[in-house]
Amino acid sequence: MNVRNCRKCGKIFNYVVGPAICPACREAMEEKFQEVKKYVQDNRNATIPDVSEACDVDPNQIKQWIREERLQFADDSPIKVTCEVCGAMILSGRYCDKCKLEMVNNLNGAIRKPQAPVQEPVKKDPTKNKMRFLDK
Repeated sequence: MNVRNCRKCGKIFNYVVGPAICPACREAMEEKFQEVKKYVQDNRNATIPDVSEACDVDPNQIKQWIREERLQFADDSPIKVTCEVCGAMILSGRYCDKCKLEMVNNLNGAIRKPQAPVQEPVKKDPTKNKMRFLDK
């Protein structure tokens, strides 16, 4: 059994997987997420500081939800984050489309698919099926 202290409230809980926060704090965080999501839908031109102030949520938490691709924005939204590789501005996630494509190509090149061995055609030996005599 894996027991940990919650990072938010400090209570002890049975940790299974994911962030080290207790079920009560996780539920409260999900409620905050739904509140932020509704606010962003109603106020399309809001910035991260505006959303943070209106919903009483840490701006870093909003950025984390954007990186996790839980929050999506319209193309004309002022809310953007930077690609972790090249620094280009993106609407959600960790990487821009160009860097994602480059990573996929690198991984595909690194992992070679096993190929079936090429078998050479069997040549018939003309002496194989002949009767042989032993010389005495």
